[in-house]
Amino acid sequence: MSEAEAPEKLDSADINRVMELLPHRYPMLLIDRIIEMKGDQSAIGIKNVTANEPFFQGHFPGHPVMPGVLIVEAMAQTAGALVINNLGTSGSNQLVYFMTVDRAKFRKPVLPGDVLELHMTKLQSRGPVWKYHGEGRVDGKLVAECDLGAMIAGASAK
Repeated sequence: MSEAEAPEKLDSADINRVMELLPHRYPMLLIDRIIEMKGDQSAIGIKNVTANEPFFQGHFPGHPVMPGVLIVEAMAQTAGALVINNLGTSGSNQLVYFMTVDRAKFRKPVLPGDVLELHMTKLQSRGPVWKYHGEGRVDGKLVAECDLGAMIAGASAK
C-alpha cells in the first residue's frame, strides 16, 4: 500500500487529554472523550449520558431528558477541544467563548443510557473565530443539530 493509499491517522483524546484541552470541569465538562480528530476539520466527541447527571433531577422528574442547551454545549466543547488540540496549546491558557448558535433543531430526546455522539465539521475559520456544524447522534440516528461559532482567546490573569 502506498503512502497515498494509507488510511489517514486520526487523533483521539481520552478524558485526561480532554481536561488538558478544556478549562471545563464537572458538572460543566460535558464530553467524556473524543474518538476522532482530523486536524481542525472534524471530530467526534462522546458523551455517555447517565441517570445520575445533576440536570436530570429537574429536567424532568419521572421522565429524564437531557436539555437541548447542554447538547449544544457538548457540541461546542467538542469543537473547542478540536481547535485547541490543533493549535497545539492547552486549555490552561486558552478560553473558548461561545458566540453564536444558528439553525438548532432537536429531533429526538436524549435519555439516560444513551451514548451521544457529537459529530463536528468545520464550516470556516478566520483568525480566532471558528464556525462548526454539529450533529448529535444516538445509535446512528440524528437527535440534534446546529451551527455554532466561537472565539479562542487567552485566559486573563487572575
